[in-house]
Amino acid sequence: MAENGYARRLSSVVDELCRVNASVARSTTRQPCTQPLPARPAVIEAVEQLRAVLFPGYFGESELGGETMRFYLGSTLDRAARTLVEQVRRGLCFRCEGTLNEHECEARAHGIVDALLARLPALERLAASDVQAAYEGDPALHTPDEAIFCYPGVLAITSQRIAHELFKLEVPLLPRMITEHAHSITGIDIHPGAEIGEKFFIDHGTGVVIGETSVIGNRVRLYQGVTLGAKSFPLDEHGKPIKGIARHPIVEDDVIVYSGATILGRITIGRGSIVGGNVWLTRSVPPESHVAQPQARPEIYNSGAGI
Repeated sequence: MAENGYARRLSSVVDELCRVNASVARSTTRQPCTQPLPARPAVIEAVEQLRAVLFPGYFGESELGGETMRFYLGSTLDRAARTLVEQVRRGLCFRCEGTLNEHECEARAHGIVDALLARLPALERLAASDVQAAYEGDPALHTPDEAIFCYPGVLAITSQRIAHELFKLEVPLLPRMITEHAHSITGIDIHPGAEIGEKFFIDHGTGVVIGETSVIGNRVRLYQGVTLGAKSFPLDEHGKPIKGIARHPIVEDDVIVYSGATILGRITIGRGSIVGGNVWLTRSVPPESHVAQPQARPEIYNSGAGI
C-alpha cells in the first residue's frame, strides 16, 4: 500500500510538472530537439588539455623534450580538437534551431576549432605574460611555477582567454560553460566577452567580477573583491535589457585596483592610475590618478605616489 501511495504521489507530481512545462515561456523549458546539448565534462576536459598545451610539462606528462615534446603537444591537441569539434557542433545545432543542417553545423564546427588552434601560439604568449606578471607583482611568489600550479587568478584568466576566443567565434554555450567552471573553482567571475591585454594579474582573487564588455589594458593588476560592473543598462519597449550595449569599464594600461573597489559603468580609468580599496567609482578618472576611499566621491586628484 505504501508503494502504491508513493506511485500515486509521484504520478501526480509528474502530471503537474508537465502542465507547468506546457504553460511556461520557452526560455525556461527546452523544446524537443534531436541534438544533444554540449556535455560539460567533455568541454572541461578539452580545456584542461589546452591548458596542458599552453603550459607543457606542468599538467599531464611532465618529462618532455625534443621529439617527446612535439609528440605530446600533437597528441594532446588532437584529442582536444576532436572533443571540441563535437561539443561546438552540438552547440551550433542546438542554437540554430534547424536553420542549418547537421552537415553544415559540422563544417562550421571544424572551421571554428581550426581557428582556435591557429590562435594557440598567441594564447601561449599571453598566458606566459600573465604568469610573469604574477611573479613580478607578488613578493610571496617564489617562482613562476608556483603561479602556474597554485594561483587561482592564473587558472581563471587562462580559462577566460580560451573562452574569449570561442566567444569571438560566436560559439554558443561553450564560452560561458568554461568561465563558469573556472568561477566555481576560483571565485573569480570573468565573462568570456571581456577584452584583456597582456600581463594581467589577479592577486588572491576571490570575489572578483569582470563584466562582459569590460576592456582591460596591459599590465593591469586587480585584488580580491574588485568589481568591474554595469551601473545601468537601457531597456527596450517591453522593459527588458537591451543586449550587447557597452556598459562596463575601460581600464587602461598599468592600472592597479585594490581590494573591494567597485567600478561601474562605461567609464575610463586612465593609464597608470591607482584605485584604492573599497572605492565606489562611477565616473572616469584621468591618467595617473590616485583615487582613495575618502576622496572617491568629492574629488579626484592626480598623484604619482602609491597608496
